[in-house]
Amino acid sequence: MAKVVVVYHSGYGHTQRMAQSVAQGADAELVAIDADGNLPEGGWDTLNAADAIIFGSPTYMGMASWQFKKFADASSKPWFTQQWKDKVFAGFTNSATMNGDKLSTLHYMFTLAMQHSGIWVGTGMMPSNAKAAQRNDINYVGSSSGAMAQTPSDASAAEMLPGDLETARLFGERVAAVAAKFKG
Repeated sequence: MAKVVVVYHSGYGHTQRMAQSVAQGADAELVAIDADGNLPEGGWDTLNAADAIIFGSPTYMGMASWQFKKFADASSKPWFTQQWKDKVFAGFTNSATMNGDKLSTLHYMFTLAMQHSGIWVGTGMMPSNAKAAQRNDINYVGSSSGAMAQTPSDASAAEMLPGDLETARLFGERVAAVAAKFKG
């Protein structure tokens, strides 16, 4: 079994709920980036020991939060020694609108993973895009690059749609399965 870690920032609790669902599917450890963009004590050691790292951030103004970006910039220390080379990586995000430029956030995470010489895992899920599709279906937002969720700006984290959270859980399962294959 591969050791999977979900490292994420959440501003209002929505991304935290997604992180919990991803972690449930991956049987992963959660590492929260705090409001100042820092990891908790031992966070870097946890990431260094992981076989797979799943990034999570809300999409604010078309990009990952500044707190996530501060974490990403600080990851230059393991980058310099290629400490995360050949780890499995993936990412997820949430925003208030259906598009919300979430793909920009996932592309940023993908680029960060490639900087670390990592191996990126997409959702592996078909989009729910037929006429019969309902908003609460799996992968209704229709992402292949990573898990995406959409939560109205006036909705609490408790009001997130079960379909988006199930998409996140299934995504976590996929990342863990791919990481286990790479681990051998």
